[in-house]
Amino acid sequence: MTDRVEFFFDLSSPWTCLAFHNLPAVLARHGATARYRPILVGGVFNAVNPAVYAAREQADNRRLQHSWKILKDWARLADVPMNFPSQWHPAKSIAAMRFCCALEEDQAALVRFARGAFASYFAAQENLDDPAVLTAVANAEGLDGAALAVAAASDAVKARLRANTDEVIARGGYGSPSIFVDGDDMYFGNDQLPLVDAALSKEN
Repeated sequence: MTDRVEFFFDLSSPWTCLAFHNLPAVLARHGATARYRPILVGGVFNAVNPAVYAAREQADNRRLQHSWKILKDWARLADVPMNFPSQWHPAKSIAAMRFCCALEEDQAALVRFARGAFASYFAAQENLDDPAVLTAVANAEGLDGAALAVAAASDAVKARLRANTDEVIARGGYGSPSIFVDGDDMYFGNDQLPLVDAALSKEN
C-alpha cells in the first residue's frame, strides 16, 4: 500500500505534537497510511520563515500570546498533556531529530520513539536536547537507546536529516508539521487536519 500522507515533523513543536496525536484518527477514517519524515524545523525557519524568530522577540505580540491559550484548548480537546512552555523552550532539537532519522526506515519504531519523546518534552518537561534523555526515551519504548545514539551520530543520519529538511523546503514547506496528501497537496499544522481529512476523501 502506498502511503497517501507524508508527515514532515520536528519534535520541538507543540502544534506538531498535537497533529501527531490527532492524525491517526484521520487516517483510520479513510484506511490510509502515513510516512513520517523527520526534519530540522530550525533549518526550515532559517531558509524560508525567519519571521518566526522576530515574533518570539516581541514581548507584547498579542497573536503569539493568544496562541498559547489556543494551544492549551487544542490539547484539552485532544486529551494530550501539554505542560508548555518549559525551561527548555525553545529546544534546538538537532539531536532528537537525528535519533528520529536513524529510525526512519522502521516506521513503527519511529512512531513509538516520537510518541515517547513528545511525552518527555511536553508532558514531563524533560530536556529534548539531552542525548541521555533521548536514550532513556528509546529504552522505555523497547528500543536499544545506546545503539540508537551511536547511529544518530553517523554521517549518513546527519545527511538524511539535511536531505529531508531540504526536501520539505523545496516542496513548499515552511514549518512543522508540513503534511502532504497524494504527493503535492500540502497542508500545515494541527488546525488544518480537517482539510487533510477532506483531501483524503477525494479519489486518488
